[in-house]
Amino acid sequence: MEKLVFDKPKCMTERPLHYCPGCSHGIVHRIVGELIDEMDLRDKTVGVAPVGCGVFAYWYFDFDFSQAPHGRAPAVATGIKRPNPDLFVFTYQGDGDLAAIGTAEIIHAANRSEDITVIFINNAIYGMTGGQMAPTTLVGQKTTTSPYGRDPETMGKPIRVCEMLSTLEGTTYAERVHVGDPKGVIATKKALKKAFEVQVNKKGFSIVEILSTCPTNWGMTAVDSLGWMKDNMIPYFPLGVYKDKTKEGDA
Repeated sequence: MEKLVFDKPKCMTERPLHYCPGCSHGIVHRIVGELIDEMDLRDKTVGVAPVGCGVFAYWYFDFDFSQAPHGRAPAVATGIKRPNPDLFVFTYQGDGDLAAIGTAEIIHAANRSEDITVIFINNAIYGMTGGQMAPTTLVGQKTTTSPYGRDPETMGKPIRVCEMLSTLEGTTYAERVHVGDPKGVIATKKALKKAFEVQVNKKGFSIVEILSTCPTNWGMTAVDSLGWMKDNMIPYFPLGVYKDKTKEGDA
């Protein structure tokens, strides 16, 4: 007799993913789908995806989704959540979207403690639009707009989003994780579940930053990209919980 050990989340569609081989978006999508099912949130969930590699996220999830202009997902999510406080609303954003064109939106949504959950995919580069330098691109990292490597004297240093948002009073929960190995995937699911619970319990703004790979724009194989992320991204973007007001008792 066969034993079922793996199954697709019920809230995900049958459509094949469009992401490049080795891209981490598919892993994160599955984690999100598992949690939506396990927490019985499907019938009241609304996802918001702006411009970026995740722009077609609505193809893969069988619940309501809204698109937003580039960088404006927190504003759109706010507009959905405020008149519908019992909905579960999350944004799914990349680093170019959230930390560049959407900097104002993410900062002010956090500062107002909007009761939304932000899933932030940090792969240190613009993925969909051609591999340009992003706010999270590492010093020395080569991109199409920094062909000689990021120069901190003229281009500044990479922005650490979790550290920045954790300084705001409105942020309830902020954690950075990665999906580079099974241990990291387990930690990512735990962090996302915590962030989802913050919203379910109406405790305000939460964000989970997920370090991810982009083999295509990094110019690497999928296997090499995992090693590069661990050797280069994690030292600059340390993993861990940066803020958890639920433990402080003042959320």
